[in-house]
Amino acid sequence: MSAVFYRDPKMSYPTAVRGEGMYLYDAGGKQYLDMSGGAAVSCLGHGHPDVVRAVQEQAGKLAFAHTSFFTNEPQEDLADRLAKRFSEEGARVWFTSGGSESNETALKVAWQYWRAQGKPEKTIIISREFSYHGGTLGATSVSGSVFRRAPYEKVLHDWPRISPCYPWRHKYDSETDRQYGHRVAAELDEAIRVAGAENVAAFIAEPVVGATLGVVPPVPGYFAEIRRICDEHDVLFIADEVMCGSGRCGTFYAHEPDEIIPDLVTIAKGLGGGYQPIGAIITRKHICESIANDPGGFAHGHTYIGHAISCAAGVAIQKCFDDGILASVSGKGDRLLQILRDRFQDHPSVGDIRGRGLFAGIEFVANRDTKEAYPVERRIPAKLKSAAMEHGLICYPGGGTVDGRKGAHLLLAPPFIAEDRHFEELADKLDKVFDTVFS
Repeated sequence: MSAVFYRDPKMSYPTAVRGEGMYLYDAGGKQYLDMSGGAAVSCLGHGHPDVVRAVQEQAGKLAFAHTSFFTNEPQEDLADRLAKRFSEEGARVWFTSGGSESNETALKVAWQYWRAQGKPEKTIIISREFSYHGGTLGATSVSGSVFRRAPYEKVLHDWPRISPCYPWRHKYDSETDRQYGHRVAAELDEAIRVAGAENVAAFIAEPVVGATLGVVPPVPGYFAEIRRICDEHDVLFIADEVMCGSGRCGTFYAHEPDEIIPDLVTIAKGLGGGYQPIGAIITRKHICESIANDPGGFAHGHTYIGHAISCAAGVAIQKCFDDGILASVSGKGDRLLQILRDRFQDHPSVGDIRGRGLFAGIEFVANRDTKEAYPVERRIPAKLKSAAMEHGLICYPGGGTVDGRKGAHLLLAPPFIAEDRHFEELADKLDKVFDTVFS
């Protein structure tokens, strides 16, 4: 009987004992192809020698020095690299231990910024339905994931939420992409007007929706309109790139293809690649300076922010990115989508295959013509995960794609070191998984 409080207390799990490149191995010697990077975490795969060496060397020099007393070289180096990748000069970087902390911190940055601006009444955060921003109470409050919110509804803030930009299900046949994007973005304008712009602090959204919808990129022009609306009403825009950022979509920051500059960007997962827990918030210069000039300063902090070993892992990953790995992501992503579409676009249970970079989603339907979802009782996501593990495949199934309960999808986020042979192996394994689940 294990003393571990597992994610699912009713489950027993195989014991992972070793990772090597694209594969994980359990205590029984079984091999698993990791095509979701866990949860879009393992961007360089498992056991990358450069990152392992950096962690070991840093542990031998300095493991921990509390950042209320000291800074450290890896923190300074990583912050400088992240700031230089940002689209605007002068950005500042605050480190955390993960994505939930990053989004929770971003909310506090927004609130303290407005307090420093003499507008403490600007506290409302607007988000989108079918979003997930983390497991802390603040991050869960701004999340639109029905089943993740359900146990905590009585203690969450009930802030406004608007529709996602989800063209495969919600764009009218008569609309162009631009018309659809503007129609959905207009909901933000209306939500701000209803709440009162004087009361709204920020809007938060994932540039590419991950876990809740199964990789949904926006239509062109959507985020430019979102940025315009935020500027018109003096509202901050927070880009949650915890899952879709850190190179996952082919550019280091996932918002770059949309040619906008968010006020705050949150990252994690691929920032540490699974080698160390780390996240970050990148703020525009004027936001940090405004808070710094407030007599109260930034009333926030966690014990492990700027942790030297975590930041050393992050620096090593950035160096690997600069050596050509990041530049390869878009081309590899195109190849992954091509293989998935060649193999599965005519499958009777596959409705849509979509993605950006090495971030891909497959949405499943009971009826391809009507896009009707499978009944919840079929437990499609759970069956997909179980069958995938049985066939030695790690992927990331999800549900609630249609209305928070109905709907099923599969998220894929392979390590950036993946090659064509791994994509072909993935397709072969998915063939077997789909036969098991949908037969």
